[in-house]
Amino acid sequence: MNESTILLVDDSPDDVALTLRALKKSNMTNHVDIAADGEEALRYLLPEAGGPSNPLPALVLLDINLPKVNGLDVLRAVRAHERTRYLPIVVLTTSTEERDIIKTYDLGANSFVRKPVVFAEFLEAVRVLGLYWLLVNQPALTRNGT
Repeated sequence: MNESTILLVDDSPDDVALTLRALKKSNMTNHVDIAADGEEALRYLLPEAGGPSNPLPALVLLDINLPKVNGLDVLRAVRAHERTRYLPIVVLTTSTEERDIIKTYDLGANSFVRKPVVFAEFLEAVRVLGLYWLLVNQPALTRNGT
């Protein structure tokens, strides 16, 4: 597991920029890799056999409204794979639909966080997420430790 990397999966350049700004303002110095759609996220997290294997990030921030492969399908695939079964995944989305909340937890999300509209609230949400998931939480290691 790569202790210093966050994988941000979001197709909105504005939301990516906002999240990166919030991380920086919260003094989170973690490296952030970005996947712009669900297909790219799956390639990053579940490399094909024989292909390059990225170290797992310490945390995945996953939007559910993604092109190519939606976030729910990404979550389903990641939880089905032994390598990524215990990877901390926080759904960070604009959705407030109860069915989305229930479905993400049914599929194994560790947390569901609605993206606040007000930047100060978004900043605080990202700060708290970072503190908890990167400093307080004790992650499970996969069998092969990657």
